[in-house]
Formats: sequence, C-alpha cells, structure tokens
Amino acid sequence: ACTKLHVMAGLVPHGADRAAFHDAYCANLDYAAAKARAAGCTLLIEPINARDVPDYFLHTPAEARAIIDVVGAPNLRLQLDLYHCQISEGDLAMHIRECADITGHFQIAGVPGRHEPDIGEIAYPYLFDEIDETSYDGFIGCEYTPKGQTEDGLGWFTPWRAKAG
Repeated sequence: ACTKLHVMAGLVPHGADRAAFHDAYCANLDYAAAKARAAGCTLLIEPINARDVPDYFLHTPAEARAIIDVVGAPNLRLQLDLYHCQISEGDLAMHIRECADITGHFQIAGVPGRHEPDIGEIAYPYLFDEIDETSYDGFIGCEYTPKGQTEDGLGWFTPWRAKAG
C-alpha cells in the first residue's frame, strides 16, 4: 500500500499575492493531512528549483520547513529532492542534516542535466553516507531522464544493490 503522497504546491501567477497563496496552501494541507492521517498516510511537500519551474510556490527546504511548522501536522513531511536542492542552494550535506527531522522521502538525479545520478556534479556516494547518519530509513527515489535506454543507465546502482537488499 502507498502510505506517502506527494502534494504539489502549484504555480503562482506573476503579480499574484503570495501571502494569499501561502494561507490557502497551509489551509489545504491542514485539511488534507487530517484526511491522510485517518487513512494512515503521510503527505510530502517538495521544493522545486526556480530555474526549472520559475512560478512554483515552494523553492527551498527552508520554505518547506516554514509551511510544515505552520501546519503542524505530524504526518506532513519534506520530500527532499537533492537535484532541486543543488540547483536552488547547493550545500546538500548541510540540508540533509538540517532537514533530517522533517524529511519523509529523498529523490536524486544528476545535476545539471537531470540524468543518471552518477553523471554530473553531485557526489552521491558521500551523500548516501550522510543520509545513513540520519534517522531516515525509507527509500531513495530516482527521478531522472535516462541519457539512453533505462537499462543501459542502471550501472550506477551496482555498488548499492547489495545494500538495497
């Protein structure tokens, strides 16, 4: 059964009142979190970088933490997509540590092209060790566009296969 649901924050039109969107988003999350809690589910909110989706409401982990704090639901957590976080702010190890108490799911992809995680500037083996140092015990999702055929690009996972069990 799926017990974690990603709840998108949506787009804010240019010139719109962000405060009104903030209030509506928090109210909607509060309502949805209560319904999800009754069903045994956790809601996840994900900051998405402003380069890829400039009008998205939620861009940074700090913004997500502020929303989570305002809503105050125990089943509202952060989906920390390290691809988006690297583009928005970098300093991924620090974000992993600082957000450990609110992270409900991790996602990865290579930066800058959002390809396999072994392509680009992020040292995922180091970051996997950082994640292991936290209390996180869930899966790490892969959300990327393969450079070629999916099967051809899975070699990066070989060293982690035994750990994945």
